[in-house]
Amino acid sequence: MFLVRLLVKNAFRHKLRTALTILGMTIAILAFGLLRTVISAWYAGVEASSASRLIVRNAISLVFFLPISYKEKIRQVEGVESVAQANWFGGIYIEEKNFFANFAAEPETYLELFPEFVLPPEQKNAFLHDRKGAVAGRKLAEKFGWEIGDPITLKGTIFPGNWDFTLRGIYTGRDKSVDEAQFFFHWEYLNETMKKTIPRRADQAGFFIVGLKNPNLAAEVSAAIDAQFKNSLAETLTETEKAFQLGFISMTEAIVVVIRLVSFIIIVIIMAVVANTMAMTARERIGEYAILKALGFGAPYLATLIFGESLFITSLGAALGIAATFPAAKAFGNALGQFFPVFNVAPGTVYLDIAASVVVGLVAAVVPTLRAVRIRIADGLRRIG
Repeated sequence: MFLVRLLVKNAFRHKLRTALTILGMTIAILAFGLLRTVISAWYAGVEASSASRLIVRNAISLVFFLPISYKEKIRQVEGVESVAQANWFGGIYIEEKNFFANFAAEPETYLELFPEFVLPPEQKNAFLHDRKGAVAGRKLAEKFGWEIGDPITLKGTIFPGNWDFTLRGIYTGRDKSVDEAQFFFHWEYLNETMKKTIPRRADQAGFFIVGLKNPNLAAEVSAAIDAQFKNSLAETLTETEKAFQLGFISMTEAIVVVIRLVSFIIIVIIMAVVANTMAMTARERIGEYAILKALGFGAPYLATLIFGESLFITSLGAALGIAATFPAAKAFGNALGQFFPVFNVAPGTVYLDIAASVVVGLVAAVVPTLRAVRIRIADGLRRIG
C-alpha cells in the first residue's frame, strides 16, 4: 500500500507535465480505439455471415442478372433446403445523401433465411399480405422517423421511377452484429412493374440466397449449382455468404491496411511522448535514486518505482480513453450510419487498448530505469541541489 501511495505522489509531483501526458495518452487510446472500431465495422458483414447460407450470382459480375428460372433448378440440388431471389434496388429516399441498403426479395423465404431479423408476428403477417409493403431496420426507421403504416417513396436509380411503399414492419437485430439499417420489399412488386415498363428486365434476379440443410456441405453444394449452369448463357458463381462479403471488402483492402497502419503509428507516437516524460522524470530524480541506493535499496526497487509510475500514467490515460471511446463511437456511428450500419466497440478493441497502454508504459520506462540503476552513487549525489 505504501508503494502505491508513493507511486501516485511521484506521478503527480509535476502536475502539469503529468496531466498533459495523461491527456495525450487519453487522446491516443481514443483515436486507436475508434480506428480499430472502424476496422471491425468494415468486417461487420463478414462476422455476421451465416455458415448455412450461400449466395449465387452471375459468374461475370454482380451487375449482370440471372434468369428467375434458375430458382427451381437450384432448389432441386441435393443439400439445398430453401432458395430466395433478390435484387439490389439502389433506391434513394428524398435526396441522394439518404443512401441505405435496399433490396427487392421474395419475402417469406427471405425472412426464414435471415432469422437474425426479428420481426413481430403481426408486422410480418401485414408485410406478407401487402404487395407494396416494406420492412425497415430499427436504426433506419429511427433515423428518418418512420412508423408502421407510413408511406415511403424511393427514387429508383437502377430501376427508374418513383416507387411507393407502405412500411409494414420494423425489424430488430437478434444481436449487436446485425445490420439494422436495411430496407426490403416484395420482389414480385418490382418484377410486375418491370413487365409493364421494361419487359426485357423482367423475370430476372440479381442473386439467389440458398439455405443449406447442412453447413458442412457448402463446398459440394456450391460446386453442384455451378456445374448445373456451366456453359449456359448466364453461368453462376456460388460462394458462402462470408466469401461473398469478403469480395466487397477486398475492393477496399488498401484503405483497411492504411487505417491499421495509422492506428499503430498513433501508439508509437504516444510511446515517444511517455518515454520523454519518464526520461525527464528520471533525470530530475537521479539524486534521489542515488540516495536510495546508498541506503541499500537495489535495482529491483528502483525499477519498480520507475516502471510503476510509467504504468500508472499510461493506465490512467488508457482508462479515460476507453471510457471516452464508447460515446465517441456512438456519435460516430450515428453520423455515418449509412456507411457503417454496425458500429459497436468490440471487447477485442478494449483488450487491444489495454495491451497498448501496458506496452507503452513498459517500453517508455526501459531507458530511464537502465540509467537509474547504472549510475554510481557518487555521481548521483553530485547532482543534488
